[in-house]
Amino acid sequence: MTEFKPIFIPTKRLTLRFLGEADLPALYELYSHPDVMRYWSSPAWTDIAQAQQMLKVTQEGYLTGSVLQLGIERNADHVFLGTCSLFQFHVASRRAEMGYALSRPYWGSGYMHEALQVFLGYAFQTLDINRVEADIDPRNRASAKTLERLGFQKEGHLRERWIVNDEVSDTWLYGLLRREWQECSNKG
Repeated sequence: MTEFKPIFIPTKRLTLRFLGEADLPALYELYSHPDVMRYWSSPAWTDIAQAQQMLKVTQEGYLTGSVLQLGIERNADHVFLGTCSLFQFHVASRRAEMGYALSRPYWGSGYMHEALQVFLGYAFQTLDINRVEADIDPRNRASAKTLERLGFQKEGHLRERWIVNDEVSDTWLYGLLRREWQECSNKG
């Protein structure tokens, strides 16, 4: 991949945008919340330095084209709601992995679905990605529902893939092909 230029992707209620220093408190709040991190592949953050490190890696990723992590901001009041990311790009296969997190107070409002619809559109149309993959904890039914509403297909089950805070968990693997996304998008 090549360097990512600053991105602003508007939706009806949201804007997806690059992360910056001003987002550090909100990033820390997001990734330190035990409910948000319940099904994550790493424990909840315990120090603001973790947010600073994530921002450093994210901004380096913008320059190298290796990570595209965007903040999700509500248009009405500019509140930071969460993040969505593309990473593990495999350029020759036009493939990337996707991750996302939404602050606990905003669950169930359709924000993540709205954000991921345009984020996937950007991935498939602008970045010319052919396949997006996601892995989730099978106990996270809300995440599974989000992916399936977007057209993702469950493709596999990896047993005992993660151990976080001594808790062993499985992974469900999901995939979405560009042509499937186009078909889903055309249906409205």
